[in-house]
Amino acid sequence: MIHDTVFSPSFGNRPSYLVGRDQVLRGFLDGLSTQPGSRDRAVVMLGQRGSGKTVLLWELADRAAELGFVVATPTIVSEGMLDRIIEKIQESGARYGKQQARTRISGASVEAFGFSVGLEFTREVQETRTPEYKLTLLARALSERGHGMLILVDELQANSEEVRQLVSVYQELVGEGLDVALVLAGLPGAVSATLNDRVLTFLNRARKVSLTPLALGDVDAFYQHAFEQLGIRLDDELRLRAAEATQGSPYMLQLVGHGIAVRAAEDGSVSPEALGVALRSARSDFENDVCETTLVALSDRDVAFLRAMCVDSDTSNIGDVAARMNVTPDYAQKYRKRLIDSGVIEPAGWGRIRFAVPYLADHLRAVNDDLMTGGA
Repeated sequence: MIHDTVFSPSFGNRPSYLVGRDQVLRGFLDGLSTQPGSRDRAVVMLGQRGSGKTVLLWELADRAAELGFVVATPTIVSEGMLDRIIEKIQESGARYGKQQARTRISGASVEAFGFSVGLEFTREVQETRTPEYKLTLLARALSERGHGMLILVDELQANSEEVRQLVSVYQELVGEGLDVALVLAGLPGAVSATLNDRVLTFLNRARKVSLTPLALGDVDAFYQHAFEQLGIRLDDELRLRAAEATQGSPYMLQLVGHGIAVRAAEDGSVSPEALGVALRSARSDFENDVCETTLVALSDRDVAFLRAMCVDSDTSNIGDVAARMNVTPDYAQKYRKRLIDSGVIEPAGWGRIRFAVPYLADHLRAVNDDLMTGGA
C-alpha cells in the first residue's frame, strides 16, 4: 500500500499544500502592509465547513510571523478566549520582549509600564487588571518596539460576549494608532449574526472574504503533482474524474486524494474500479462530516425548504418551493434569506436559488428515498 504523506483528510489537520488560495492569502498579507487602522487590517472570512478557513489562518500566521508580526495563532471562540490570546501574544513576542527587558524608556524602568521582564506582567497587573487592559499594554509595547500584533480567531460564534470584548478593545487599539490587525473566521450564518450585532457595528467596516469553491484546474494540477510525488499512476481521464468529484471543496479534495492513495496498487497504478471505490468512500465521509452537520444546525422548517428544493435537478424557483411547502411565496422568502445568510444556498438568477454545499442536495434526496422506503 502507498504511504500517504500528502493528504490530511481530517478537520483540524493541516495539509501539506495550500491549494487554490494564493490570491486570498496575498490579500491578507497586502492588508498587513497597509497603515495601522486600515480597513484591510480587519478581515472577516466566511466559508462553509470544509472550505479551508482554519488552514488559511495557520498559513497566514506563519507568513505574518516571517514579516515580524507577533501572532496570536488561531484561537477558537470560547470562555476565556481573551486570556488565551494574551498568553499567545506573550509567548510569540517573547523573543522581542527580551531584547529590551529591564531597559529604561524615557527615564523610567520597564516595570513602570506594567511589565516585569520582557512581556511578562507585573504581579499587580496580572492579578488586578482586566484582559482588555493587558492586551492594550501588549499592543503598546510591541508597537513601540516596531512589531505589529495579529490576532486570529477561528470558529466565530454568534452572540458571543468574548467576541464583543475582543472587537471592542481592538477598536480602541486602532483608535490609539497601534500596529494591530485582526482576522475572524466562521460559518456564514455565524458571521452574518456577528455583523448584525448592535455592539459590533465596527466590524461592518472590515473587509469581507468569502471562500469560494476551488477552480477545477487548480485541483487537477495539484492532484497531478501530488500523485507523482507519491508514485501513483493515474491517467488524465481518471485524474480529471477525481478532480471533478471534489466539487471545489478543499476537504473533499483531501478525502478523495487520500482514498486514491490507500487504494493504489503496489506498483502505484489505480484502476477505474479502485477509483470508484475511493470516490464513493470520500463522498460518504463528506456527507457524514459536512452535510449531516450542516443540517443538524438548521431548523425543521429550514430543512423542509431544502427538501422542497432538492426535487429540482439544478436550480429552483422560489415559487415552486413555496408551493411544495404549501406556504405563500412571501413566507418562503423568509427561509430563503436565512439559508442564503447561512451559506447553505445561493442566488442563481432572478427568483432562483441553488445549493451551495456540495452533495447536500443528493444527500437530502437519499434521505427522502430512505423515508419513502422505510429505510429498506
